[in-house]
Amino acid sequence: MSRTPDKPDIKLKRVYEPACGADGTRILVDRLWPRGLRKEDAAIDRWFKDLAPTTALRQWFDHDVGRWTEFRKRYRAELAEQPQALADLRNLARMVPITLLFGAHDGTHNNAVVLRELLGKRATIRTATKSAGKTRRKT
Repeated sequence: MSRTPDKPDIKLKRVYEPACGADGTRILVDRLWPRGLRKEDAAIDRWFKDLAPTTALRQWFDHDVGRWTEFRKRYRAELAEQPQALADLRNLARMVPITLLFGAHDGTHNNAVVLRELLGKRATIRTATKSAGKTRRKT
């Protein structure tokens, strides 16, 4: 995938998979360090803990696919509370290829999937304004 400011090169990979040159900058997006993985073996360049779901949301979701739609909604609301960390990651993704690393077994239903969707869109997060009840774009 070619990288442009509107379409960054963002890959997803389970953190337990071996690193390779195509990964680019490897970024862990889980709040907890992956179980059983030594830091020296992880090949992680950055750790964006603040962009991981809160413990309460992670425990509520519990990898239940039936809760996926609601998890995505709640997680995006949490991400809206981390505008600087999100902007930092977005800027990095615009400059170099990145791989978002996650620990979950399910490669389709995890926070890295939601984060990549969000980073790949020009209009990032929509939140309701208190005044007119309309939505506004928030980066």
